Amino acid sequence: MLEKPLDSRIYTRLMTHAFSYTYRFLNRAAQKIEGDIKPDGSIGKPWRQCTVQQVEGFKTLIRILPVWSTTIFLGTPVAVQYSLTILQALSMDRQIGPHFNIPAGSILVIVFFSTAISLTVIDRFLWPTWQKLTGQLPTFLQRIGLGHVLNILGMVVSALVESKRLKIAKSHHLQDQLGAIVPMLALWLFPQLILVGIGEAFHYPGQVALFYQEFPVSLRSTSTTMAALIIGISFYLGTGVINLIQKVTRWLPDNINNGNLENVYWMLVVVGVLNFGYYLVCASLYKYQNVEGADCNSGPDSEK
Repeated sequence: MLEKPLDSRIYTRLMTHAFSYTYRFLNRAAQKIEGDIKPDGSIGKPWRQCTVQQVEGFKTLIRILPVWSTTIFLGTPVAVQYSLTILQALSMDRQIGPHFNIPAGSILVIVFFSTAISLTVIDRFLWPTWQKLTGQLPTFLQRIGLGHVLNILGMVVSALVESKRLKIAKSHHLQDQLGAIVPMLALWLFPQLILVGIGEAFHYPGQVALFYQEFPVSLRSTSTTMAALIIGISFYLGTGVINLIQKVTRWLPDNINNGNLENVYWMLVVVGVLNFGYYLVCASLYKYQNVEGADCNSGPDSEK
């Protein structure tokens, strides 16, 4: 883990800071013994001797890992939903007007539009109203929690829409026709995508701001990449989940009109509910290190 080099004044000030009371066994990493410090005051063995800053930065990483891990199981169902939504769109009526047909892959743009609009509404209207009613802004953990709830609702809507699509497919005897188009508008997929987009407008900025606030100054660049790392891990896990479902169950055949795609969504709902319970435990046990910044006003843009 790379850190920015500090000048001698900042280094001296950090070395004189008291250790935090959590994970005190790690404090021994900064314990000075004979031969560790050179006569000029520099560290003689940097691979054996840590600064207080380094120890406290590692403690912060350990403290925030449980909360960070919950967002992986928040992003994975979303990644699975993206892939399955495209499959659903391919088997639905995507015609809008006499001359325009919605590309199946482009239907996910609804998520980005929903997120962009929701961010504006949240920042300009929702949070000011919240502050007027309660006298304070919501914490970052509360914002992430709202994102969890909205994503679960998005999966529930996905399952209900897919159940309706399969009923229409069966009523028209399309189960055995590979590539058959179900007479159901692809616009039915919009509500689930809008809900997921709104959820991302809550939890993703909350994650970035929380990590940025809690990490020490020298690890701010690391804090902002942790949220991006979640996206990569989630999509890799999402691909693995889909492959596992195809091997273990018959829910995702080549012809989804003859499958049980709604069962996949209900499974994601269960995973989301369990993960939300895990998140509530982690959030209740977590203690902010930067109490003054534990609101929506702090974050990467607050220093500009």
